[in-house]
Amino acid sequence: MFNFIRNFQEFKPSIFKGYEIYFDLGTASTKIAIKDKGIVLREPTYLGLNTKLKEYIFFGTEAKSILGKTPDFIKIIRPIVNGVISDFDAQVSLLKKFMEQSVYIYFNNQLIKPGMQAVAIVPSISTEIEQKAVQEALLKVGLSHVFLIEKPLATAAGCNLNVFSHQPNLIVDLGGGLIEIFIVGSGGIIAQKTIKNAGDYMNKLIYNYVYLKYGLILGEATCESLKINLLNFTNTENTTTIRGKSLESGLPKSVRIKTSDIKEALLTSFNQITDGVKELIETSPPEILDELLYRGIILTGGLANIKGIDSFFANEIKIDSYCIHNVQDATINGIIKLSKDYRNLHKLSIDI
Repeated sequence: MFNFIRNFQEFKPSIFKGYEIYFDLGTASTKIAIKDKGIVLREPTYLGLNTKLKEYIFFGTEAKSILGKTPDFIKIIRPIVNGVISDFDAQVSLLKKFMEQSVYIYFNNQLIKPGMQAVAIVPSISTEIEQKAVQEALLKVGLSHVFLIEKPLATAAGCNLNVFSHQPNLIVDLGGGLIEIFIVGSGGIIAQKTIKNAGDYMNKLIYNYVYLKYGLILGEATCESLKINLLNFTNTENTTTIRGKSLESGLPKSVRIKTSDIKEALLTSFNQITDGVKELIETSPPEILDELLYRGIILTGGLANIKGIDSFFANEIKIDSYCIHNVQDATINGIIKLSKDYRNLHKLSIDI
């Protein structure tokens, strides 16, 4: 009976599969796309809880913009940590709001809301319980059926690679919650390694560095801004003035921060990433090493926007490295591509 249902879903007429919603539920940002309409939402994965009213009142960009500026009774929550749901109720509330903003507006004029199925990604290291949490959260916001696929496969597809090809490809996904290093080929993950010192962790390193060197206490948003605006692996030296709270007096204090400061703060973290790539290559089957050398390393994820990062990886690992176009949307674009072929989608989907 179960096989019959799956076969029916594969070959069902287009009228039944017209409403497909694609989800990239990331630690730093959430992206939603609709079949034949493309990406309809990109928002930070933040929301604000009014603890007096027990009600979520700020969502996405608005919630992130007031981080560190709220009264005690408003708590800013990040419902996804290291790629998995850490606060289920908050994630459901955030998804409901995002669906209202980006998906339901297309069906406002319809008397009966159509059935919608979802395709979403989960980290390859996620447990069955963590995968089930994603599935249940999407079902609670009105999706009738949920397909889950491993994020590395979607990211590879978004890098314009054929995940079913027997030619292996090495990809480094430099995200906000996780650094995922993986080799994809033959419709699966040949080898992988995950590191948690990703973009959010780097913000904390910048905070500690400025605190110890300049005696200045910064907010999370300021640390992230320094990483985005100053960090580069070219010979360019940029400088900016930041304001924070003096450790000595507790009063406002201004300090000039240079690119070299941010490099010094984060170099150890990036060296750990390159060491992780080396370890993965060393433990990979010898038959694929020649092709990896020929094809090079593909860099994607938000941190791949850092200028000169491809040259940094190439110099450290001695393998050609390059960034794809539109690195931040690689995963959601990969979900869209994989969903065009129902047979392939069913081959890659996770049974839980």
